[in-house]
Amino acid sequence: MPKILIADNLSNLANEVFLKNNIEVDTITNLNPEELKKIIKNYDGLVVRSATKATDEIITAGINLKIIGRAGAGVDNIDLVSAKKNNIIVMNTPGGNTNATAEHTLSLLMTLYRSIPEANLGTHKGLWEKKKFKGLELKGKKLGIIGFGNVGVRFSELALALGMSVSVFSKSFFSRKIDYPNINSINLDSLISESDIISFHCKSPSDGMPIITLKELKLMKKNCVLLNTARGGLIDESDLKIALDTNMIKGAALDVFSNEPAKENVLFGTANLILTPHIAASTDEAQLVVAEMIAIQISNYFNKGEIVNSV
Repeated sequence: MPKILIADNLSNLANEVFLKNNIEVDTITNLNPEELKKIIKNYDGLVVRSATKATDEIITAGINLKIIGRAGAGVDNIDLVSAKKNNIIVMNTPGGNTNATAEHTLSLLMTLYRSIPEANLGTHKGLWEKKKFKGLELKGKKLGIIGFGNVGVRFSELALALGMSVSVFSKSFFSRKIDYPNINSINLDSLISESDIISFHCKSPSDGMPIITLKELKLMKKNCVLLNTARGGLIDESDLKIALDTNMIKGAALDVFSNEPAKENVLFGTANLILTPHIAASTDEAQLVVAEMIAIQISNYFNKGEIVNSV
Protein backbone atom coordinates (compact mmCIF):
# COMPACT_ATOMS: atom_id res chain seq x y z
CA MET A 1 0.00 0.00 0.00
CA PRO A 2 1.45 3.43 -0.98
CA LYS A 3 2.17 5.80 1.89
CA ILE A 4 1.81 9.58 1.64
CA LEU A 5 3.15 12.34 3.88
CA ILE A 6 1.18 15.60 4.05
CA ALA A 7 3.76 18.06 5.35
CA ASP A 8 1.74 21.30 5.35
CA ASN A 9 -1.65 22.30 6.72
CA LEU A 10 -4.27 20.93 4.36
CA SER A 11 -7.99 20.24 4.56
CA ASN A 12 -8.80 16.83 6.04
CA LEU A 13 -10.64 16.14 2.80
CA ALA A 14 -7.30 15.07 1.34
CA ASN A 15 -6.89 12.40 4.03
CA GLU A 16 -10.40 11.15 3.35
CA VAL A 17 -9.72 10.85 -0.38
CA PHE A 18 -6.46 8.96 0.19
CA LEU A 19 -8.00 6.51 2.66
CA LYS A 20 -10.98 5.93 0.36
CA ASN A 21 -8.48 4.97 -2.35
CA ASN A 22 -6.59 2.53 -0.09
CA ILE A 23 -3.60 4.82 0.34
CA GLU A 24 -2.01 5.23 3.75
CA VAL A 25 -1.47 8.84 4.83
CA ASP A 26 0.29 10.69 7.64
CA THR A 27 -0.13 14.39 8.34
CA ILE A 28 2.94 15.82 10.08
CA THR A 29 3.31 19.59 9.76
CA ASN A 30 5.89 22.15 10.88
CA LEU A 31 8.80 19.79 10.25
CA ASN A 32 12.19 21.45 10.01
CA PRO A 33 14.43 20.33 7.11
CA GLU A 34 16.41 17.85 9.21
CA GLU A 35 13.24 16.26 10.59
CA LEU A 36 11.75 15.93 7.11
CA LYS A 37 14.99 14.55 5.72
CA LYS A 38 15.05 11.90 8.43
CA ILE A 39 11.55 10.51 7.77
CA ILE A 40 11.00 11.12 4.04
CA LYS A 41 12.50 7.72 3.16
CA ASN A 42 9.39 6.12 4.66
CA TYR A 43 7.03 7.61 2.09
CA ASP A 44 6.08 7.04 -1.54
CA GLY A 45 4.57 10.50 -1.93
CA LEU A 46 4.86 13.96 -0.42
CA VAL A 47 2.16 16.65 -0.38
CA VAL A 48 3.10 20.27 0.32
CA ARG A 49 1.65 23.74 0.06
CA SER A 50 4.07 26.69 0.15
CA ALA A 51 5.66 26.34 3.59
CA THR A 52 7.62 23.11 3.14
CA LYS A 53 10.65 23.28 0.85
CA ALA A 54 11.28 20.14 -1.17
CA THR A 55 14.99 20.77 -1.66
CA ASP A 56 17.53 18.57 -3.44
CA GLU A 57 18.67 17.27 -0.05
CA ILE A 58 15.12 16.27 0.92
CA ILE A 59 14.34 14.75 -2.47
CA THR A 60 17.58 12.77 -2.56
CA ALA A 61 16.85 11.41 0.91
CA GLY A 62 13.44 10.24 -0.27
CA ILE A 63 14.68 6.95 -1.65
CA ASN A 64 11.11 5.65 -2.03
CA LEU A 65 9.57 8.87 -3.29
CA LYS A 66 7.68 8.57 -6.54
CA ILE A 67 5.60 11.73 -6.52
CA ILE A 68 5.46 15.20 -4.96
CA GLY A 69 2.13 16.99 -5.00
CA ARG A 70 1.75 20.75 -4.61
CA ALA A 71 -1.69 21.75 -3.30
CA GLY A 72 -1.66 24.97 -5.29
CA ALA A 73 -0.20 26.28 -8.52
CA GLY A 74 3.28 27.59 -7.77
CA VAL A 75 6.11 25.08 -7.44
CA ASP A 76 8.93 27.46 -6.49
CA ASN A 77 9.39 25.53 -3.23
CA ILE A 78 10.13 22.29 -5.08
CA ASP A 79 13.49 21.59 -6.70
CA LEU A 80 12.24 20.47 -10.11
CA VAL A 81 15.74 19.69 -11.41
CA SER A 82 16.37 17.34 -8.49
CA ALA A 83 12.95 15.74 -8.89
CA LYS A 84 13.60 15.03 -12.56
CA LYS A 85 17.08 13.70 -11.80
CA ASN A 86 15.56 11.31 -9.25
CA ASN A 87 12.67 10.28 -11.54
CA ILE A 88 10.06 11.81 -9.24
CA ILE A 89 6.84 13.18 -10.70
CA VAL A 90 5.79 16.65 -9.54
CA MET A 91 2.10 17.57 -9.80
CA ASN A 92 0.29 20.79 -8.95
CA THR A 93 -3.34 21.92 -8.94
CA PRO A 94 -3.68 24.80 -11.41
CA GLY A 95 -6.97 26.64 -11.19
CA GLY A 96 -7.85 25.40 -7.73
CA ASN A 97 -7.15 28.71 -6.04
CA THR A 98 -7.63 31.00 -9.04
CA ASN A 99 -10.64 32.92 -7.77
CA ALA A 100 -9.29 33.24 -4.24
CA THR A 101 -6.04 34.77 -5.47
CA ALA A 102 -7.76 37.13 -7.89
CA GLU A 103 -10.16 38.33 -5.20
CA HIS A 104 -7.30 38.90 -2.76
CA THR A 105 -5.51 40.97 -5.40
CA LEU A 106 -8.62 43.09 -5.82
CA SER A 107 -8.96 43.41 -2.04
CA LEU A 108 -5.39 44.67 -1.78
CA LEU A 109 -6.01 47.19 -4.54
CA MET A 110 -9.18 48.58 -3.01
CA THR A 111 -7.59 48.70 0.43
CA LEU A 112 -4.66 50.64 -0.99
CA TYR A 113 -6.82 53.03 -3.00
CA ARG A 114 -8.99 53.91 0.01
CA SER A 115 -6.32 53.87 2.76
CA ILE A 116 -8.42 51.38 4.72
CA PRO A 117 -5.78 50.33 7.32
CA GLU A 118 -4.96 53.91 8.30
CA ALA A 119 -8.61 55.01 8.29
CA ASN A 120 -9.57 52.02 10.41
CA LEU A 121 -6.81 52.68 12.94
CA GLY A 122 -7.66 56.37 13.26
CA THR A 123 -11.38 55.71 13.65
CA HIS A 124 -10.73 53.16 16.39
CA LYS A 125 -8.82 55.93 18.19
CA GLY A 126 -11.76 58.33 17.83
CA LEU A 127 -9.88 60.70 15.52
CA TRP A 128 -12.62 60.95 12.85
CA GLU A 129 -10.20 62.11 10.11
CA LYS A 130 -12.67 62.51 7.24
CA LYS A 131 -10.62 65.16 5.42
CA LYS A 132 -7.43 63.14 5.63
CA PHE A 133 -8.62 60.17 3.59
CA LYS A 134 -9.56 61.10 0.05
CA GLY A 135 -9.36 57.94 -2.02
CA LEU A 136 -9.30 56.99 -5.68
CA GLU A 137 -11.88 55.17 -7.79
CA LEU A 138 -11.12 52.11 -9.89
CA LYS A 139 -13.48 53.06 -12.71
CA GLY A 140 -11.55 54.41 -15.69
CA LYS A 141 -8.12 53.40 -14.39
CA LYS A 142 -5.59 51.68 -16.64
CA LEU A 143 -4.65 48.25 -15.34
CA GLY A 144 -1.54 46.51 -16.66
CA ILE A 145 -1.32 42.77 -16.00
CA ILE A 146 2.03 40.99 -16.30
CA GLY A 147 1.34 37.34 -17.06
CA PHE A 148 -2.01 35.96 -18.16
CA GLY A 149 -2.57 32.54 -16.63
CA ASN A 150 -5.66 31.51 -14.70
CA VAL A 151 -5.36 34.21 -12.04
CA GLY A 152 -4.52 36.95 -14.52
CA VAL A 153 -7.58 36.04 -16.56
CA ARG A 154 -9.87 36.06 -13.52
CA PHE A 155 -8.45 39.35 -12.22
CA SER A 156 -8.99 40.92 -15.63
CA GLU A 157 -12.65 39.86 -15.51
CA LEU A 158 -13.09 41.54 -12.13
CA ALA A 159 -11.32 44.68 -13.36
CA LEU A 160 -13.42 44.96 -16.52
CA ALA A 161 -16.59 44.55 -14.48
CA LEU A 162 -15.49 47.53 -12.38
CA GLY A 163 -14.97 49.72 -15.43
CA MET A 164 -11.20 49.56 -15.73
CA SER A 165 -9.33 49.31 -19.02
CA VAL A 166 -7.02 46.28 -19.13
CA SER A 167 -3.74 45.72 -20.96
CA VAL A 168 -1.65 42.57 -20.77
CA PHE A 169 2.00 41.73 -21.25
CA SER A 170 2.21 37.99 -21.88
CA LYS A 171 4.08 35.88 -24.41
CA SER A 172 1.07 33.60 -24.79
CA PHE A 173 -1.60 36.29 -24.97
CA PHE A 174 -1.32 37.16 -28.66
CA SER A 175 -2.39 33.66 -29.74
CA ARG A 176 -5.41 33.87 -27.39
CA LYS A 177 -6.40 37.48 -27.94
CA ILE A 178 -9.45 36.51 -30.00
CA ASP A 179 -10.99 35.18 -26.80
CA TYR A 180 -10.45 38.49 -24.99
CA PRO A 181 -11.62 41.29 -27.31
CA ASN A 182 -11.78 43.86 -24.49
CA ILE A 183 -8.13 43.43 -23.48
CA ASN A 184 -5.13 45.04 -25.16
CA SER A 185 -1.82 43.31 -25.83
CA ILE A 186 1.06 45.60 -24.90
CA ASN A 187 4.84 45.44 -24.53
CA LEU A 188 6.40 45.61 -21.08
CA ASP A 189 7.90 49.09 -21.47
CA SER A 190 4.55 50.56 -22.47
CA LEU A 191 2.75 48.76 -19.67
CA ILE A 192 5.22 50.12 -17.11
CA SER A 193 4.97 53.72 -18.29
CA GLU A 194 1.23 53.90 -19.07
CA SER A 195 -0.51 51.92 -16.32
CA ASP A 196 -2.16 53.35 -13.21
CA ILE A 197 -2.07 49.89 -11.66
CA ILE A 198 0.42 47.09 -12.37
CA SER A 199 -0.41 43.58 -11.17
CA PHE A 200 1.82 40.51 -11.39
CA HIS A 201 0.33 37.14 -12.34
CA CYS A 202 3.38 35.44 -13.84
CA LYS A 203 6.10 32.94 -13.08
CA SER A 204 9.55 34.00 -11.99
CA PRO A 205 11.96 34.71 -14.88
CA SER A 206 14.28 31.82 -15.69
CA ASP A 207 17.30 33.86 -14.61
CA GLY A 208 15.72 34.60 -11.22
CA MET A 209 16.17 38.35 -11.66
CA PRO A 210 13.43 40.84 -10.68
CA ILE A 211 11.23 42.28 -13.42
CA ILE A 212 10.88 45.61 -11.65
CA THR A 213 13.95 47.48 -10.38
CA LEU A 214 14.62 51.15 -9.72
CA LYS A 215 15.07 51.67 -13.45
CA GLU A 216 11.49 50.58 -14.17
CA LEU A 217 10.09 52.31 -11.08
CA LYS A 218 11.42 55.65 -12.34
CA LEU A 219 9.41 55.22 -15.56
CA MET A 220 6.08 54.72 -13.79
CA LYS A 221 3.39 57.31 -13.22
CA LYS A 222 3.55 59.04 -9.85
CA ASN A 223 0.06 57.72 -9.08
CA CYS A 224 0.97 54.13 -10.04
CA VAL A 225 0.47 51.27 -7.58
CA LEU A 226 2.05 47.81 -7.75
CA LEU A 227 0.35 44.55 -6.76
CA ASN A 228 2.10 41.20 -6.38
CA THR A 229 0.23 38.06 -5.39
CA ALA A 230 2.24 35.85 -7.76
CA ARG A 231 5.86 35.13 -6.81
CA GLY A 232 8.35 36.73 -4.47
CA GLY A 233 11.30 38.48 -6.08
CA LEU A 234 9.46 39.86 -9.11
CA ILE A 235 10.00 43.33 -7.63
CA ASP A 236 13.37 44.30 -6.15
CA GLU A 237 12.34 44.97 -2.55
CA SER A 238 15.14 47.42 -1.74
CA ASP A 239 14.37 49.44 -4.86
CA LEU A 240 10.65 49.40 -4.04
CA LYS A 241 11.40 50.85 -0.61
CA ILE A 242 13.35 53.69 -2.21
CA ALA A 243 10.49 54.38 -4.60
CA LEU A 244 7.92 54.46 -1.81
CA ASP A 245 10.08 56.50 0.57
CA THR A 246 10.64 59.15 -2.11
CA ASN A 247 7.02 59.14 -3.38
CA MET A 248 8.23 57.96 -6.78
CA ILE A 249 5.00 55.92 -7.02
CA LYS A 250 1.77 56.07 -5.03
CA GLY A 251 1.92 52.70 -3.29
CA ALA A 252 2.22 48.93 -3.39
CA ALA A 253 0.68 45.79 -1.94
CA LEU A 254 2.50 42.47 -1.66
CA ASP A 255 1.42 39.00 -0.61
CA VAL A 256 4.70 37.31 -1.57
CA PHE A 257 8.32 38.00 -0.69
CA SER A 258 11.81 37.16 -1.86
CA ASN A 259 12.42 35.18 1.34
CA GLU A 260 9.58 33.44 3.16
CA PRO A 261 8.51 33.31 5.87
CA ALA A 262 9.23 37.03 5.94
CA LYS A 263 10.15 37.46 9.58
CA GLU A 264 12.50 40.30 8.61
CA ASN A 265 12.28 42.44 5.49
CA VAL A 266 13.59 45.81 4.31
CA LEU A 267 10.02 46.83 3.48
CA PHE A 268 8.64 46.53 6.99
CA GLY A 269 7.31 49.86 8.26
CA THR A 270 7.31 51.53 4.84
CA ALA A 271 4.49 54.00 4.21
CA ASN A 272 1.88 53.45 1.48
CA LEU A 273 2.56 49.73 1.53
CA ILE A 274 0.25 46.85 2.43
CA LEU A 275 1.76 43.46 3.25
CA THR A 276 0.00 40.14 3.78
CA PRO A 277 1.67 36.80 4.65
CA HIS A 278 1.16 34.78 1.44
CA ILE A 279 -2.56 34.28 2.08
CA ALA A 280 -4.03 35.06 -1.34
CA ALA A 281 -5.04 31.43 -1.89
CA SER A 282 -6.14 30.89 1.70
CA THR A 283 -9.91 30.68 1.60
CA ASP A 284 -12.09 27.86 2.89
CA GLU A 285 -13.36 27.23 -0.62
CA ALA A 286 -9.96 27.18 -2.33
CA GLN A 287 -8.35 24.95 0.28
CA LEU A 288 -11.10 22.37 -0.10
CA VAL A 289 -10.65 22.40 -3.87
CA VAL A 290 -6.85 22.04 -3.92
CA ALA A 291 -6.86 19.40 -1.16
CA GLU A 292 -9.33 17.26 -3.07
CA MET A 293 -7.61 17.85 -6.41
CA ILE A 294 -4.13 16.83 -5.28
CA ALA A 295 -5.39 13.80 -3.36
CA ILE A 296 -7.39 12.57 -6.35
CA GLN A 297 -4.48 13.13 -8.74
CA ILE A 298 -2.02 11.24 -6.54
CA SER A 299 -4.53 8.45 -5.86
CA ASN A 300 -5.16 8.03 -9.57
CA TYR A 301 -1.43 7.88 -10.20
CA PHE A 302 -0.93 5.01 -7.76
CA ASN A 303 -4.16 3.17 -8.58
CA LYS A 304 -4.53 3.82 -12.32
CA GLY A 305 -1.14 5.02 -13.50
CA GLU A 306 -2.59 8.39 -14.52
CA ILE A 307 -0.35 11.45 -14.58
CA VAL A 308 -2.26 14.74 -14.45
CA ASN A 309 -0.97 18.31 -14.08
CA SER A 310 2.69 17.28 -13.99
CA VAL A 311 5.21 20.11 -14.15
